[in-house]
Amino acid sequence: MRIALVHALAHSVAPINAAFATQWPDAVLVNLLDDSLSADLARNRGVLDAAMHARFTALTDYAVNTGADAVLFTCSAFGPCIEGAAARHPAIPVLKPNEAMIADAVDAARAAGGDGARIGLIASFAPTLQSMPPEFPGGTPLDCELVEDAMAALNRGEPAVHDAAVAAAAQRLQTRGAAVIALAQFSMARAASVVASATGLPVFTTPDSAIRLLKERLAR
Repeated sequence: MRIALVHALAHSVAPINAAFATQWPDAVLVNLLDDSLSADLARNRGVLDAAMHARFTALTDYAVNTGADAVLFTCSAFGPCIEGAAARHPAIPVLKPNEAMIADAVDAARAAGGDGARIGLIASFAPTLQSMPPEFPGGTPLDCELVEDAMAALNRGEPAVHDAAVAAAAQRLQTRGAAVIALAQFSMARAASVVASATGLPVFTTPDSAIRLLKERLAR
């Protein structure tokens, strides 16, 4: 299978490629990076305007024209743009980065404590906390933490500092009652083991969940 991966952050490329190498090594990957997307969204104060929707349409059309059997976006703050692009290509899976992780986290939280169990959602890019919480089922108890200093640490080439900042956020969420931790950005997946060790809680990442869902949909 040929999978097109569309990235808005350079930091997202390595985690998803590493996850594919472990979980689906036979997949043929095509990496498309436009690292101006996140910067432009931040400058636009998180507003997904018509121009941004058009860019996602163009990226998806390009990916499909390369022969992709599926398209996976790795940028968590652009859900409505991805939904619009997916509607143009109903014959193949076009996935938002977080839809599979949301389902996995919700299932785990319910198993841990029923419908009242709280999910701790951690993001390192502020617009994600505008777009992503509404994608959870209505009434899902969520507690969110923004760790922009984690993204800054990655930009400085300090991954250990990034992981420590994410783990500290997870511990704060645990103190406030979170039963499950969800890491919103693909770039944060590298911190999953550190978070799990620091909290002892189930930790869900976007790359692992997304690959599982892609394999299920393509198998149909």
